Amino acid sequence: MVKINGNEIKPGNVLEHNDGLWVAVKTSHVKPGKGGAFAQVELKNLRNGSKLNERFRSADKVEKVRLEQKDQQFLYQSDDMLVFMDSETFEQIELPADILGDRRPFLQDGMTVTIEYYETEALSLTLPEKVTCTIEETEPVVKGQTAANSYKPAVLDNGVRVMVPPFVGTGEAIVVNTETFEYVERA
Repeated sequence: MVKINGNEIKPGNVLEHNDGLWVAVKTSHVKPGKGGAFAQVELKNLRNGSKLNERFRSADKVEKVRLEQKDQQFLYQSDDMLVFMDSETFEQIELPADILGDRRPFLQDGMTVTIEYYETEALSLTLPEKVTCTIEETEPVVKGQTAANSYKPAVLDNGVRVMVPPFVGTGEAIVVNTETFEYVERA
């Protein structure tokens, strides 16, 4: 692990602090009128999701952790566990289904995801940015409804509700952004 100064912390850095693994969410450098400058850092625990605000002076040393990223293929769900396979070693691992939160419906059979590891512990899972889904139901096209930015609600084959342009109909395949849950384009 690499030791860095407290003023070198950037958003996205993973740190070992207070016997836990934390990711820096926000950092702001503060230079008060009296006393030395410091970095005000908002941290999020990678294991339990708790948040913490911490001040780091430039003299403070923190351990910067490198997480290993592996692409793994989703195989199936067993009870409330998701089973993934390493495409190089063919090892299988199980992760709790709630690791994805509200993005769980976008996980499809055979999909390749990126799992971040700290030593042998899986900490987070990232879906592909765009996923192709089919529209189960949506309102019919209304003639003359061509105003800019007019969207209508639609329900996808995985049960997720999204807003789509008026020209998209039931049964069509569309591309959806898995981070923002927004329509991107027709597939």
